[in-house]
Amino acid sequence: MVTTAALAETAAALGEPARVAMLGALMDGRALTAGELATVAGVAPTTASGHLARLLEAGLLAVERQGRHRYHRLASPEVARVLEGLMALSAMRPELRCAPRTGPRDAALREARTCYDHLAGRLAVGMADAMVSRGQIQLSADGGALTDDGACFLRGLGVAVPEARGRPFCRPCLDWSERRPHLAGALGAALCSRCLDLGWMRRVPGSRALDVTPAGRLGLRQAFGLDRVADQSSTISAAR
Repeated sequence: MVTTAALAETAAALGEPARVAMLGALMDGRALTAGELATVAGVAPTTASGHLARLLEAGLLAVERQGRHRYHRLASPEVARVLEGLMALSAMRPELRCAPRTGPRDAALREARTCYDHLAGRLAVGMADAMVSRGQIQLSADGGALTDDGACFLRGLGVAVPEARGRPFCRPCLDWSERRPHLAGALGAALCSRCLDLGWMRRVPGSRALDVTPAGRLGLRQAFGLDRVADQSSTISAAR
């Protein structure tokens, strides 16, 4: 059972802009060094070490050692889910609702991005909506389920439908920019991996944004009925 003290400790660990910036940089599933995270957070290496220790103690980060190097990553997909939910909650603050839309890079993130190991953004929500409307998946506040038709559809795309073991198989994840659910869990991760393998989407270096390729625009239209798939290449290039 989660105690009040444990909950308060986790909340306190998140209550610092530099630590939130570090966690946000790891939302695409990468593992980064302390120096890289210090740069992201805009703090000195010694200050970053203290922040990282706090996040490790709170169970929000994990460390991987490779030779002399130490790489930090999110402790689990559940941490990414909490962060995505907090982003959605923060975006609903009244004083932010009428704020002007931000620059090109943010527009790219709204269109398609990674949320740890699964797809997020407008396109991911559209994919989930399409599968729900066809009766291929069932999503609720408690979780999700893949129907036989859905399994057949995904296998037809070459998605390696995973067995439900070790982590939630299929669940909704509230999208912070769309305020509606995209597909997460082991199934969401498998779908993301397949879209990358097919060359439908490409990772953008240094960002969670995904660049949708011409093949991806065609594939998403044919498979999910997504007619409005933006060409993000020029938008992302302008943001760099």
